[in-house]
Amino acid sequence: MSQRTTPPFRADHVGSLLRPPALKEARAKRERGEIAADALRALEDKEIEKVIKKQEEIGLKLATDGELRRSWWHFDFFRGLDGVTFYATDAIQFHGVQTKAEGIKIDGKLGFSGHPMLEHFKFLKAHARAVPKMTIPAPSTFHFRQGRAAISRQVYPDLEPFFDDLAGAYRKAIRAFYDAGCRYLQLDDTAWSMICDPNERAQSVKRGDNPDALPQRYARLTNAALEGKPADMTITMHSCRGNFRSTFIASGGYEFVAEHLLAHTNLDGYFLEYDTDRAGGFEPLRFFPKGKKQVVLGLVTSKFGTLEKKDAVKRRIDEATKYIALDQLCLSPQCGFASTEEGNVLAEDEQWAKLRMIVELADEVWG
Repeated sequence: MSQRTTPPFRADHVGSLLRPPALKEARAKRERGEIAADALRALEDKEIEKVIKKQEEIGLKLATDGELRRSWWHFDFFRGLDGVTFYATDAIQFHGVQTKAEGIKIDGKLGFSGHPMLEHFKFLKAHARAVPKMTIPAPSTFHFRQGRAAISRQVYPDLEPFFDDLAGAYRKAIRAFYDAGCRYLQLDDTAWSMICDPNERAQSVKRGDNPDALPQRYARLTNAALEGKPADMTITMHSCRGNFRSTFIASGGYEFVAEHLLAHTNLDGYFLEYDTDRAGGFEPLRFFPKGKKQVVLGLVTSKFGTLEKKDAVKRRIDEATKYIALDQLCLSPQCGFASTEEGNVLAEDEQWAKLRMIVELADEVWG
């Protein structure tokens, strides 16, 4: 075994990091009109430089900007797409807590004609010695939570043109990030794992969709979005069951989607949640093709600060090798530490301790 010199790395992470208190305070001031946008941006720049340096200091071979400029992991990207309107709606219900009340409608032709996050990536790349990693929501996420009910029937009386335009927008986005210098892009997704939960499938039916057909539909969508991907660009997907204030939405193993997700999509790697029994067992990994692709096991929780025992994590990695070769495995937290600006319920030093332990484990397991 050996360490990897190309992404995903043996020790990797999903992307988002806890927002520093000074940044939270500044964003609140900006919302109240007490400071200018330039002042907030300057503080974001300063804090992002700090987290880049911290990632490099603990031994990670990649660095993200921690998503420190974002309020949401997904809506901030969706807001920059053509044809999307935001509106006040019911809050998203997690176990025991609700998010802010915000939603999207597709009331125009979908497209990508530029995006502020391109400049966000350029800042990251300019300040990182490690491989700069960009994260954006996956195209399947754009559909599942909203469903047919949120898509204008005047603009898209049939859904196939909607999926075609969505894939086309992502092809343009991927090329734009590549042209900005991005060689490691991660698509963050909740749709695939949500479909594995019977309750979420029932909600999908209520939104006017057929969840039994969605794994195949999302595989085609993903592959269409990846068409023309440059050969020297790594694109992975992170699969999540919900991550807000250390809570979740869905439960259920990957079996319902595993074959379509792991065997029929042209991604270079997959970040899979495996920190609790809500994700089921490793049996679905049997669908993963042998070769150069990687599965990044999310065995270290980002939801709480208690540090896992190294031997326990190693045993879980060993269990996974019953279905997939060790050389095709990597290690990460199961999700980001702050999918929204509120962040999970743990301290910054606990966050860094987890990432440092992942680096140490990767050295011990893969050499």
